[in-house]
Amino acid sequence: MSDLIPVRRALLSVSDKTGLTEFASALVKEFNIELISTGGTAKFLRDLGLKVKDVSEVTGFPEMMDGRVKTLHPKIHGGLLALRDNPEHAAAMKQHAIEPIDLVVINLYPFEQTIAKPNVTFEEAIENIDIGGPSMIRSAAKNHRYVLVVTSPDRYEKVLGDLREHKGSSCGKHRLKQAKRAFAHTAAYDAVIAQYLETHLAATLASRETSRAGQAPRLNETLDLALRKKQDLRYGENPHQQAALYVEGKTTEASVANAKQLHGKELSYINLLDADAALSAVKELQTPTVCIVKHATPCGFATASDLPTAFCHAFAGDPLAAFGGIVALNKPVDRATAEAITSIDKLLEVIVAPSYEPDALELLRSRWKNVRLLEVGPIGGFDRNELSMHKIVGGYLVQERDLTGLNESDWKVASNRKPTDQELKDLRVAWLACKHVKSNAIVVAKDQMMLGSGAGQQDRVNACRIAIQKAGDRVKNSVAASDAFFPFPDGPQLLLDAGVTAIIHPGGSVKDQETIDLVNARGAAMVLTGQRHFKH
Repeated sequence: MSDLIPVRRALLSVSDKTGLTEFASALVKEFNIELISTGGTAKFLRDLGLKVKDVSEVTGFPEMMDGRVKTLHPKIHGGLLALRDNPEHAAAMKQHAIEPIDLVVINLYPFEQTIAKPNVTFEEAIENIDIGGPSMIRSAAKNHRYVLVVTSPDRYEKVLGDLREHKGSSCGKHRLKQAKRAFAHTAAYDAVIAQYLETHLAATLASRETSRAGQAPRLNETLDLALRKKQDLRYGENPHQQAALYVEGKTTEASVANAKQLHGKELSYINLLDADAALSAVKELQTPTVCIVKHATPCGFATASDLPTAFCHAFAGDPLAAFGGIVALNKPVDRATAEAITSIDKLLEVIVAPSYEPDALELLRSRWKNVRLLEVGPIGGFDRNELSMHKIVGGYLVQERDLTGLNESDWKVASNRKPTDQELKDLRVAWLACKHVKSNAIVVAKDQMMLGSGAGQQDRVNACRIAIQKAGDRVKNSVAASDAFFPFPDGPQLLLDAGVTAIIHPGGSVKDQETIDLVNARGAAMVLTGQRHFKH
């Protein structure tokens, strides 16, 4: 038995008119399909010279209530939902003069784009919730045995190809694929609305609860994830693992997930993990800053008065580890910066920046055939509606992002000696770098550049040893940061013995006074931040 269904009537109602001219014209001119439409779409089609029947002409009812009610009618949904080989359905269609609709082409009110606008009101957002569109999509998708549903302009050519191959009919396999896409589309649309309402509710409650003021986003009872596959990746953490990038598409923050790739081979799972880590680190400072990441943790981090210097200092932090590294810069890459980057004798995997000047881009492309160049756009503030999530088997761990940077108003000098101005500058860099290094983390820094780090260690003493070893002779007159308190004075003693002159850490250990006494005995300085920065 053939699963081909002739397409004789099509209902078109779209907010995005991309590709509609060619598509609708082909439906009429190649296949003589009758067009039904609504409002702006009907006018658009008529302006093309195409014959169109208004939905109100089909239903016998005018559009009403500011367009809220126009397609919610039995003559529309009956035409979509009827089982055509069911005698009772066929009799009902005949009795009520309901004609079948074979193709539905709909994309929804731009709710996500609406709420992304600055200063959008809650009332405006609500009015951009589509009701009729999702209803028709779901009706058509449910009845995919007979109806072909299309929800995106990027499928128009597939539809026309199906019709051309089958002489004006749609095939069952194609209808099923499109039904699956349709339900995913409405599910994602509803999830965005639900999340928006959750956020609005949280903000309303927060304004009434002073204890929660400024602590958005609230961790809600439910969390709806509306994810769309953006691209397949080269592979996952290992070549035998498949991987893909899925995006939410709603963040206002510069991100590698929404970056434009300007050069290089396709991205892998680890490339994006490391690029995200590097970009997150350089967002911490407004001054020209560069971070080099290997295995999701910084091996180079520096800030300077200009971007070329910042890159050279970041690379000099650990040239050995920088091989095959991922570089992020927080300012546009100019020719001088590109020259600094291409002067090194190490392979880089990914470079991430807000933008690239044309001659800088040309130089980077000519230096490395395969290096991935990602453009993320201007780096502004953080999107505080973004949550941090980690997948575990059977669920998700969800938390607010750690967006606390230099909370210097909470810092306390615990030693007898205050840090010098230069030590304080270096302590800031060490503290911010340490925030992005995997726990347990120790960072040694000098001249506003990271010299070495002990990352991901099970004990803080060995983290100190590794950071000192990485820094080498440069550790003399440097500063050090720890992402959590020192439980004993043994770690600080190693740092001080190596030549560190100032230490910054959260404090809070029962042994803090012993550590402070040690620092005072050595004539060093110690700052307590009162803020921990574990990163697992």
